Amino acid sequence: MRALVQRVREARVTVAGRETGAIGEGLLILVCAMQGDGEAEADTLARKIARLRIFRDAEGKMNRALLDTGGAALVVSQFTLAADTSRGNRPGFSTAAQPAEGERLYAYFSDRLRSEGIRVANGEFGADMDVALVNQGPVTIWLDTDG
Repeated sequence: MRALVQRVREARVTVAGRETGAIGEGLLILVCAMQGDGEAEADTLARKIARLRIFRDAEGKMNRALLDTGGAALVVSQFTLAADTSRGNRPGFSTAAQPAEGERLYAYFSDRLRSEGIRVANGEFGADMDVALVNQGPVTIWLDTDG
């Protein structure tokens, strides 16, 4: 699985003008299930993100995890993280999981984050979403369970 994690002051997702998820301080997580991914990859990614030390401690060092801060996560499905641009200027997405499996793993990943003790809000799988955020730092981290 792939994820783009952004430390945020706040983030929200709307679909057709309707807010589907919003958080204050925490992480915006754009996530994509790849072909061949399963629950093991979702477990690994959720565990890693819950413990990723990218929040400042009292000395201003990135030494605290989301679990330490009590922050929340806004999880948004993002199949375009599977983009392959090696053959020209139009990206291909054939390495992304099929939609049904992608949706299942997206829901499973969100549930795994919850089981780690993280408050989770969600976008809407497969929808045309507007995502608004205030990136804090800015801090943006790329994670991939395949390497």
